[in-house]
Amino acid sequence: MPNRRNFIKSSLLGGAGILVGARAVDGRGAGNPELEELTIDGLQQLMTSGKLTAEAATAAYLARIEAIDRSGPKINSVIETNPDALAIARRLDEERRAGKVRGPLHGIPILIKDNIDTADRMRTTAGSLALAESTAPRDAFIVERLRAAGAVLLGKTNLSEWANFRSPRSVSGWSGRGGQTRNPYALDRNPCGSSSGSGAATAASLCAASIGTETDGSIVCPSNANSLVGLKPTVGLVSRAGIIPISASQDTAGPMARTVTDAAILLTALTGVDPRDPATAASQKWIERDYVRFLDRQGLQGVRLGVARDYFGFNNRVDHLMEEAIGVLKRLGAVIVDPVRDPTRGLYDDAEMTVLLYEFKDGLNAYLRTISPAIGLRTIDDIIKYNETHRQLEMPWFGQETMVTAAGKGPLSSPEYLRARARCRNLSRRLGLDAMIRKHRLDALIAPTGGPAWKTDHLNGDHFSGGFSTAAAVAGYPHLTVPAGYIGGVPVGLSIFAGPWAEGRLLRYAYAFEQETQHRQAPQYIKMS
Repeated sequence: MPNRRNFIKSSLLGGAGILVGARAVDGRGAGNPELEELTIDGLQQLMTSGKLTAEAATAAYLARIEAIDRSGPKINSVIETNPDALAIARRLDEERRAGKVRGPLHGIPILIKDNIDTADRMRTTAGSLALAESTAPRDAFIVERLRAAGAVLLGKTNLSEWANFRSPRSVSGWSGRGGQTRNPYALDRNPCGSSSGSGAATAASLCAASIGTETDGSIVCPSNANSLVGLKPTVGLVSRAGIIPISASQDTAGPMARTVTDAAILLTALTGVDPRDPATAASQKWIERDYVRFLDRQGLQGVRLGVARDYFGFNNRVDHLMEEAIGVLKRLGAVIVDPVRDPTRGLYDDAEMTVLLYEFKDGLNAYLRTISPAIGLRTIDDIIKYNETHRQLEMPWFGQETMVTAAGKGPLSSPEYLRARARCRNLSRRLGLDAMIRKHRLDALIAPTGGPAWKTDHLNGDHFSGGFSTAAAVAGYPHLTVPAGYIGGVPVGLSIFAGPWAEGRLLRYAYAFEQETQHRQAPQYIKMS
């Protein structure tokens, strides 16, 4: 068997040679870089020195997608590449030569999840064949922000169809349009969802970094499974306008990256008050001009961290990694408060689902009204009918029970919805996270993000073992996961979470931990069985 690195590198050189070499003839291109684990800052240094152009980097990433995602190990994480990516990169190179550099994302190739609108030649489908021909009339706000920052939109990533809100027996990383995404650390194991493609693609260095979206776990779980830094921001810090929704009260987009620094750079570009998303109005006084400024290797000195023990105990080996992480945090100067109990854990699970069902119907119907009438889909009922008509393609493994239940719900003025929403907010915030933080005078809490990835099982669906996401998701509070080690070569992450608008502090704590431990390793593309 050929050496993995040599195989990938030779594939890249062969695949990118024409694209990169063609530009090199007139002096504006550059040789193919070794992209594996290359950071945003590393790319910028190469571009600043003239050793690399945005066009060459984009061509090399596209070649790497061909070599790894569509050939070789076949990760199947990229649902579509941007036919305009090279042209965009070329224009940004022209700007750089003219002395204009927009910032740290100038010329940096980024992948975004395929539920985020782009007003270009790419589709926005949430992985559904029903929307396979749908092109957005306007960029999502965060896409506008990325373009303004100089990012190259390299393409869109596969996802769990409809962001994993179609069936209780769904398979994470599978969509009718994109098929099954694989975990690059263990190809027969699951990448977790719903931002499965963003997680797998970033782990495999098919982009500099990516954007995922989360309702409850959909950024942090695939980050956990792919040894990434994933940040679910406070709801309202990042606009949801132009993103196919599940929940107005819980949805948010966020960065998924190989380093804390890259996540901070990306978060800086994403934030902003957007009139199309009223929730962002509350963020105006909390938005930071540069989240990188929070990063400090001494950033854990004197920080009070609570160990949320209610989220331990589902896997002995995960617990062992967490104890090692706690030891590191102590060594770096953190004050560990252990245990901290969550008095509301599990008390609002039914209420959360009720809220999501109502909000999914309302939000999806509103989104479908923004796409072209020629697509012929205006309501959730139309989607359900499409799936039934195309059952062999859309429902070969699992059904659409969740969508059917959502379709039967009433308006957001319904008493059932209002009671469930009030219960979720009260339990997750006032009686839950807020009370835990206040009682123990905490700066943040920690817990295992999840267990090692399970084997992908199309017959039985997902096999979540345990971990943390729901309390922060329901509260709308920030939640960051950072690599904490491996079990049999499969990644496990450490969750750090706190009250609203704490993104800068969470990045600081994670950075100190990351710099001390350096846990992240590139994937090996092996099969466990």
